[in-house]
Amino acid sequence: MCAADDAQSWILCPQCDLTVKLPVVPVGSRARCPRCHTTLTANWHEPRKRPTGYAIAALFMLVLANLFPFVNMHVAGLSSEISLPEIPNVMVREDYSSLATLFLLFVQGIPAFCMVIIILLVNKVRMPHHLRLVLARILFQLRNWGMAEIFMAGVLVSFVKLMAYGEVGLGSSFWAWCLFCVLQLRAFQCVDRRWVWQRIAPLPALPHAPKAGISGIQQGMRRCPCCTAIMPIERKACSRCGVVAHARRPHSLQWTLALLVTSLMLYLPSNIMPIMVTETLGTAYPSNIMAGVILLWSDGSWPVALVIFIASIMVPSLKMLAIGWLCWDASGRGQHDSEKMHLVYEVVEFVGRWSMIDVFVIAVLSALVRMGRLMSVYPAPGALLFAMVVILTMFAALAFDPRLTWDRVRKTERKEPRLDGQSSGNC
Repeated sequence: MCAADDAQSWILCPQCDLTVKLPVVPVGSRARCPRCHTTLTANWHEPRKRPTGYAIAALFMLVLANLFPFVNMHVAGLSSEISLPEIPNVMVREDYSSLATLFLLFVQGIPAFCMVIIILLVNKVRMPHHLRLVLARILFQLRNWGMAEIFMAGVLVSFVKLMAYGEVGLGSSFWAWCLFCVLQLRAFQCVDRRWVWQRIAPLPALPHAPKAGISGIQQGMRRCPCCTAIMPIERKACSRCGVVAHARRPHSLQWTLALLVTSLMLYLPSNIMPIMVTETLGTAYPSNIMAGVILLWSDGSWPVALVIFIASIMVPSLKMLAIGWLCWDASGRGQHDSEKMHLVYEVVEFVGRWSMIDVFVIAVLSALVRMGRLMSVYPAPGALLFAMVVILTMFAALAFDPRLTWDRVRKTERKEPRLDGQSSGNC
């Protein structure tokens, strides 16, 4: 058993399981894995003050964004104005409480909750140790589920759609929401997982002296997926954070394929069924995703049509194909190009959330376009099905263990992780 102090110098890459000996990371720089180039740790300027300031400012902007009018619309002498809280209220009145729940959860609830957790953890507010462990585990699980910036993109797409029918105005809350999106992203960026957990509890001693440049599983060690601690493979529960895990996620490929097949079963009806109903002069016009893209293109709004087509049709289709490809390769039937497959996984993980943009467009339109028999917009069942497709593919990406694509690599060069050299705090 090595000394606990030695544990600070070693880390297992979460993506490829390479054992890396960390050098001294200068302030404003980050250490990256020499094999897959995943960021391992970062040394931020003022790691306590910066995320605290960003998180407090983000919460303040969120409050302001919910107090004042968000957007307004004027058509043929009629006016409509909404605030952010009215968007889920409209969906509830139209018997789409599920969409309202998704909106409140992903757009406001999760980002706000994560900002509160950041403030509590980085400042080491007095609380029971068990509660501190739970909050840290929640923070790093939820950070990828906040969709405030995706909703902002949906609002901008909605504006382009509405400009063809009338005059669209921006309320005071719109600018507060823009600031909230930027500030909450910066707060997340300035929080380093390894630094946060070191303030909660020290790293446990290494099971034995590791060797750089060799996978952890080949040395009988595994990485805790929550707090980054290194421990023996046979130990199931982490002695630092209590998370129960394995050297590789059990039945990772089976879970991934099951979620993928389920999303495929919902994907076809979600594209055939109407996702939105537009009522004009008493006549209802249901439309699905592709019909909306064709209508925008024929109206001359081809940039918006292209955005919707890419985010709502091309990205989900390619993502499901990519997840299937990853499972095929990880099962040993691929070409064994781990670097290429790792790039595919990173792209899948990044773009998955952005398919929700069409759902948020429907949320904005259905809340704002309420002008009686002249024009009204309502959500349709296809919107919920499409949201479920996006969520299931996100779960499928989470269920897939990217280390499986690297397990076939037998010979790796022993390299020190390169330093980014650029101050991340000034990005």
